Amino acid sequence: MFRGVNDSFEQIRESVARLCADFPGEYWQAQDRDARYPAEFVQALMDTGYLAALIPEEYGGSGLDLKAACVVLETIHAAGGNGAACHAQMYTMGTLLRHGSNAQKQRWLPAIADGSLRLQAFGVTEPTSGTDTTRIATTAVPDGDGYVINGQKIWTSRAQYSDLMVLLARTAPRDAGSKPTDGLSVFLIDLREAVGKSVTITPIETMINHATTSVFFDNLRVDADSLIGDEGKGFRYILDGMNAERILIGAECIGDARYFVTRATEYAREREVFGRPIGQNQGVQFPIADAHIRTEAAALMVEKAAALFDAHEPCGAEANMAKLLASEASWAAADMCMQTFGGFAFAAEYDIERKFRETRLYRTAPVSTNLILSHVGTHVLGMPKSF
Repeated sequence: MFRGVNDSFEQIRESVARLCADFPGEYWQAQDRDARYPAEFVQALMDTGYLAALIPEEYGGSGLDLKAACVVLETIHAAGGNGAACHAQMYTMGTLLRHGSNAQKQRWLPAIADGSLRLQAFGVTEPTSGTDTTRIATTAVPDGDGYVINGQKIWTSRAQYSDLMVLLARTAPRDAGSKPTDGLSVFLIDLREAVGKSVTITPIETMINHATTSVFFDNLRVDADSLIGDEGKGFRYILDGMNAERILIGAECIGDARYFVTRATEYAREREVFGRPIGQNQGVQFPIADAHIRTEAAALMVEKAAALFDAHEPCGAEANMAKLLASEASWAAADMCMQTFGGFAFAAEYDIERKFRETRLYRTAPVSTNLILSHVGTHVLGMPKSF
């Protein structure tokens, strides 16, 4: 992705690949087996400045754009790693950088950039609302010079390993405004003092090592300066974070797909059955070629969406389409790679089964394939809404 567009991208790709070489498959297998957070890998990304990629240089960051951040995450996944351990620190910047006040940026960004503060949690989804964000029930009630927050978030990944959280809550009932998106507000929450008191984090065991949790808020009091932007306008703000999230996860899926294609190609060249390399058989060769073609087509859509985001152009449809195409390409490549490796694909030491499980997530999260199709059908093509 983005090959030939900017020489610096190739430098980033090579540098990240060298970093990833210090964290081979055995490292990721151990994290997966023991359900450990890859703290050493995340620290290495922080030490080299890649987790501060989107933070402007004036705040101590790298001052890169979303296209460059895509290259970072794609390269991690193409090397067999998993950027999900830390990608929120990139996509939450879409909300904080574009809609946070100067005081908020000056207070938080330098510490996030140097690694002394971690912003890894994005609290949006709730058990009863799912992908219908307008129906979230977590409330932030004005109280004196601040707010009191109550409610629950689910599938909030990395909350246990984050100092800060970007949180979406209702400051007005859903039916109080002219649109159901009115009354939603965004807060930047400092979890350090609150966890174990007014915030409870409960891990959720899943089929992948994703460090995901439920987060309960019980009369959490926050200061007024925790509010990002204007009260009640948060849905629009959060979209910048969501669009960045979908584009960056699309890039991760491209990395996964390229990982599967590379591994399958190498194996098909070397593995001999019935006296010939299995890659000589069209039944093996053609699915690998097909997966490669799908991947390269999806990469172009991710590139387009990232370019629109960086240009501050509307990109909701493109971000959704990029995520859909990339996740479908990575899943097709994963299935192809499992078939190519045969029985060996199920052995943990080959890493294929781990990556197979990890990449499947993105057909469902952060937004499902069907919801993207509905968005395109109604908001792009103008057909009647089905719900």
